[in-house]
Amino acid sequence: MARRRIQFAALFAVAVVLLSGCSSMSAQTNPIDPSNGIWDRYFVHPLSWLLNWFADLLWGQYGLSILVVTIIIRFLVLPLTLKQYRSSKAMQAIQPEMKKIKDKYKEDPKKQQEETMKLFQKNGVNPLAGCLPLLVQMPILIALYNAIVRNGEISQHTFLWMQLGTPDPYYVLPTLAAITTFLQQKVMASQTTPQMQNLMLIFPVLIFVMSMNFASALPLYWVYSNLFTVVQSYLLYGRSNQKGGLSK
Repeated sequence: MARRRIQFAALFAVAVVLLSGCSSMSAQTNPIDPSNGIWDRYFVHPLSWLLNWFADLLWGQYGLSILVVTIIIRFLVLPLTLKQYRSSKAMQAIQPEMKKIKDKYKEDPKKQQEETMKLFQKNGVNPLAGCLPLLVQMPILIALYNAIVRNGEISQHTFLWMQLGTPDPYYVLPTLAAITTFLQQKVMASQTTPQMQNLMLIFPVLIFVMSMNFASALPLYWVYSNLFTVVQSYLLYGRSNQKGGLSK
């Protein structure tokens, strides 16, 4: 199951690259129009309006506005993250039973799958729960990218050393995005196998390359989001592991 989640995460990242890249081609010539379909009306425009609204409250600092919107988005998906955490713990608890089923029906894959599903139902485990936060975040992330690059106000503002509408020329932000992505994966390393951990090493590199080409506002969102995830994962997984270690 962990392998399937990692594969899904990889597909998620690739989809974000392709869809964000396609949207960036027409971003500067395609202003946000709430009357132009469901995507702009219910996804892009509300996020763009929210960014503008918080920027007005925060002295015109869109970098701080992105931080606030990031926190709001992460808290909105927090119930799904907690569900994912509970599912992960439940999955760990039934691993011995799953191994018995695998050994018992190793010559009959169909029966093995049936018995495994019965085990999931008996213990209230949803093997797809770990994918839900990714499914929810995908349209939000792509909509936020559109809201950023198609918002004329943001492209005209600076935050610290960055022009938010253009890539960071000093590569500081891509570096921070890659480092925080790596830290996020280290904190969550206990939830994946060593093989999957090695596979996940490509993500910091992927994030770095993407951040070099995207408007600085989006990698800034990734940095904020990664730091939120690091704290969240430590509170959920880190403390749990420490308690487990002490109890042993």
